[in-house]
Amino acid sequence: MRDARIEQPFGDGTYPFRLGYGQITELQEKCDCGPMRLLSRLQSGDWKIEDVFETVRLGLIGGGIEPKEALKLAGRYVKDRPPLENHPLALAIVFAGLAGAPDETVGE
Repeated sequence: MRDARIEQPFGDGTYPFRLGYGQITELQEKCDCGPMRLLSRLQSGDWKIEDVFETVRLGLIGGGIEPKEALKLAGRYVKDRPPLENHPLALAIVFAGLAGAPDETVGE
C-alpha cells in the first residue's frame, strides 16, 4: 500500500513527511483551497507563505512527529527562515500526498 511518506532534509536533520486524509483535510481548511489548487499555487509561484508553513507542519505530523514538536520545528525552520527556502519541500510534500512518494511501487 502506498502511504505517500517521504524523507527529506529539513532544519537540523532528515524528517519523515506525509499528508494523510486528515492532514489534507486540515490543510485545505488552513489554506482555504483544495489540495489540487494548493499544488497548482505552489507550482505556479502564486502561493502564500501559510501554504508553505502549514504544509510542512502538517506533513511532519502525518510523518509521525508530535503536533507540539511539529509546530516548534515549523516555527524554527519555516517562519524564521526566508520563505523561498522551504517552498521546494512544501511542493514535494503536497505532490507526494496526492500522487504517492516517487519511490513507492503502485499496488504494494
